[in-house]
Amino acid sequence: MIGDEGGSLQIKEAIVLRIKNICRDMNITYNELAVRAGVTPSTVYSMMDSRRKDLSVITLKKLCDGLDMAITEFFDDDIFKTLEQEIE
Repeated sequence: MIGDEGGSLQIKEAIVLRIKNICRDMNITYNELAVRAGVTPSTVYSMMDSRRKDLSVITLKKLCDGLDMAITEFFDDDIFKTLEQEIE
């Protein structure tokens, strides 16, 4: 599954989609993910907010740790193979 619209994504959208898919597959809520990762639920919800255009690599690493997943495993997904170029 690439994007909900079937097109290419920007990196932030791809990361959010990957987190959504993992949580769905593991049947965990964003609150549970936050507890596992040692971050506040508001941190996770803020990352998932489409209006927010940036995110912290450190927070993403914590989320991966909470998912018992290496960051390389997180990015090893087809979602990241067709990203839009972000240089304008």
